[in-house]
Order: sequence, then structure tokens, then C-alpha cells
Amino acid sequence: MSRVCQITGKSVMVGNNVSHSKRRTKRRFYPNLFVKKFYLPEEDRWIELKVSAAGVRLINKLGVKGALTKAQEKGFIKNY
Repeated sequence: MSRVCQITGKSVMVGNNVSHSKRRTKRRFYPNLFVKKFYLPEEDRWIELKVSAAGVRLINKLGVKGALTKAQEKGFIKNY
């Protein structure tokens, strides 16, 4: 199960843990993901998406249908 937002495309970033002595070790920054269900009134069905917090805000702004078509144009999801 990949850690990628299906609406915004946000994924894992790589960085460093920096200790007090400035020693650097690799670490991963994970996106803030949720598995949420959204209702599509046009198709009268529920869909389950893995979305980040920014993706939820985008869905609130554009609507479910608008956010899905935008994500499909950018190639984050194939079909819904």
C-alpha cells in the first residue's frame, strides 16, 4: 500500500535526522494521509480515496467531481 495522495500526488520525502552533535542519519517524511469515503451524487455511489489533509481541503473547495477530474488530468488516478 503506497503512501501517495490520490488527489494531490503528495508522497514520501527523504531527509535527515540531525542530532545535537550535528550527526545526520536518513529519515522519511510521510504525508498526512487518511482513507476517506466520499459520495458521488452524479453516480449515486460512494468511493474510497486515500487523501492528504491538503487533498481534503481541495475537495471541500472544488467538490468531489472537480477534484477527481483534476487529479485524473494530472495522472494521479486512472479512473474512479
